[in-house]
Amino acid sequence: MNPEPGRSPASLQEFDPAVVRALLFDLGGVVFEFDFAHALAHWAPLSRLSEQELREAFSHDEDYCRHERGELDASAYFDTLRRKLALDATDEQIRVGWNAIFRSEIVQTLDAVQAARAFFPCFAFSNTNTTHHAAFRCAYPRIDHSFDRVFASSDIGMRKPEAAAFAHVCRAIGQPAKSVLFFDDLEENVRGAAACGLQVVHVKSPADVLGALRRLGCLD
Repeated sequence: MNPEPGRSPASLQEFDPAVVRALLFDLGGVVFEFDFAHALAHWAPLSRLSEQELREAFSHDEDYCRHERGELDASAYFDTLRRKLALDATDEQIRVGWNAIFRSEIVQTLDAVQAARAFFPCFAFSNTNTTHHAAFRCAYPRIDHSFDRVFASSDIGMRKPEAAAFAHVCRAIGQPAKSVLFFDDLEENVRGAAACGLQVVHVKSPADVLGALRRLGCLD
């Protein structure tokens, strides 16, 4: 079932607290901040391209998606970056830039998630790759202690907003889609989850998470 044409993100915030049995959170943009501009800034001195050309050459293309599904390992994906971004760089130099995207932890959200665990099992689902997964586990040690399980796209071989990915995660959680409340900052992922029957919250700021958790009775 597809979302209604023209349905706005605001209407996607309307969920039924009475049937929610588990919470599922995106990580990047919801639990921690990240910015690929920092990767490009690191790579700029290593590239034959201008800064503008570098920005235009980098994209979340099919190789990027294959890397996040675990279909390309880090070395193979870094080779694609080396070609597309005209980088004269070792894998290690590319990796350092690749991991420079991680910024600050969104403390308010993580505190709220930990409070919500007294009421609901809490899970995370991230489109990520093995290098980034290892890096953010190190950068944000609270993540491992804030969720019952973290689903990484590179581990399960599927990405949001693929229907098979949401079906896999709901099966692993052990709840029907309608009983899972999903939080994500990207509208395409929110709409994909809604089309698969999950209840959803489009996160534009920590206030959206806190407001939803208050509706569920998890916060004062």
